[in-house]
Amino acid sequence: MGQLDGKTAIVTGGNSGIGLATAKRFAAEGAHVFITGRRQEALDAALAEIGPGATAVQGDVSDLADIDRLFTAVAEQGRRIDVLFANAGGGEFSTLEQVTEQHFDSTFGINVKGMLFTVQKAIPLLNDGASVILAGSTAATSGAEAFGVYAASKAAIRSFSRTWANELAARQIRVNTLVPGPVDTPGNSGLAPNQEEAAKMQAFFASRIPLARMGRPEEVAAAALFLAGDQSTFTTGTELFVDGGLNQI
Repeated sequence: MGQLDGKTAIVTGGNSGIGLATAKRFAAEGAHVFITGRRQEALDAALAEIGPGATAVQGDVSDLADIDRLFTAVAEQGRRIDVLFANAGGGEFSTLEQVTEQHFDSTFGINVKGMLFTVQKAIPLLNDGASVILAGSTAATSGAEAFGVYAASKAAIRSFSRTWANELAARQIRVNTLVPGPVDTPGNSGLAPNQEEAAKMQAFFASRIPLARMGRPEEVAAAALFLAGDQSTFTTGTELFVDGGLNQI
């Protein structure tokens, strides 16, 4: 038996990187997984990797109508939610002098607004005892140059997890923040303008991590499974770092 047999899980941003690795792991553990993403082609490719135990709903979490379509699709299948991994997010480098209104609105629209309303709109479908996992980042506390707006958006997520853990505790719904360090994903590589610069950036990240390498999406997915399943039923309102020791040592 899998750790999530018979359960229903949602993974926003489940078409690549950490989201895809987690959706695959949840499905392998017996869950039916709903994934979201903005590009239908990427969703179709993700479904082929995940297998038959998955449903894809195209959408952008910064658009509330798209979030509504996701949960309508869940309800139309007669399902309720046991695990919600609010993973969709993104960011770009921009120094204080370079920040534009568009940069701010885009980053906070996905990472903060999208996170908030994904969880809010899931509440009517969440089973008592469900697990809500929010995607944080070590950037929230590192003070990395040119990453201030992204870092601030991830700091907001940590605050959300504390408040929502309190607000949902009466239903035994757990809310935790999963905090990856630098992970080798397409989104991470996409921060650089070209492959050469991406390789330099990854080498820099690896040089700062005590384990001397970047993380793998599958390693973060394993931590997400811990928070999703019955082994973490007394864990709520906390942060689980999967960062190779970057923010710990």
